[in-house]
Amino acid sequence: MNGFAWGAFATGLAWSAGAALAVMLATFAVAVRKGLHRIVDVAWGLGFTAVAVASFVASAGTGDPGRRILVTVLTAVWGLRLALHIARRGRGHGEDPRYEKMLAKAPGNRNLYALRVVYLLQGALVWLVSLPVQAAQYITGPMTAFAAAGAFLWAVGMFFEAVGDAQLARFKADPGNKGRIMDRGLWSWTRHPNYFGDFCVWWGLFLIACDAPAAAAAVLVSPVVMSLLLTKGSGKRLLERHMAERPGYAAYAARTSGFFPLPPK
Repeated sequence: MNGFAWGAFATGLAWSAGAALAVMLATFAVAVRKGLHRIVDVAWGLGFTAVAVASFVASAGTGDPGRRILVTVLTAVWGLRLALHIARRGRGHGEDPRYEKMLAKAPGNRNLYALRVVYLLQGALVWLVSLPVQAAQYITGPMTAFAAAGAFLWAVGMFFEAVGDAQLARFKADPGNKGRIMDRGLWSWTRHPNYFGDFCVWWGLFLIACDAPAAAAAVLVSPVVMSLLLTKGSGKRLLERHMAERPGYAAYAARTSGFFPLPPK
């Protein structure tokens, strides 16, 4: 059974928390200057990347080098792609209606309220959800079948997320599709290929941490929290509430799986 450097991991938690906080505070400063808090969504992917890199540096000489490189690269590829995608999607747009509605009810200073309930909260979630990435850096033995399975599941998730986003972007770019519901490609198999992709990515990264079962048990809360965010929190539930009144959406929802890909009815 692989070993796990519990003491070094505990110290590394502070490094990763500092990295997540630094990304969110820097983003907050830019957002205040621009008067646009929607850019915090870009910081979501950047925060995970920063945590992975900080954990990689902090675990030097402790964990297995191959696993450390694998989990850092997988996390960074996912995080940077997501950040770039969101930045491109939001270019030229004003404030996100979600944040505008939230900040309109702010008691007192809007920016300080945003700092508390958006930036610091997202920073804490980045730290919590990324615990398997951090833990994997401190496993001392060689990689096992869990790491291979995790990398495969991560690849499945990246496919659904990247391809789904690209298909939706092409669909929206066609003026003839204005007002229509995207129901092609991966979107005919699941109403949320990008969220399902995130789900696979984070359970895949958790599997890599399963090379040390005790460590995996300690960080199991992380993929569970991410799954709840995607299905019950700000992901699927919130988006479907927004889409519910659009013409044709009820029929689309009736024939298309809500999350896990299935052949259309």
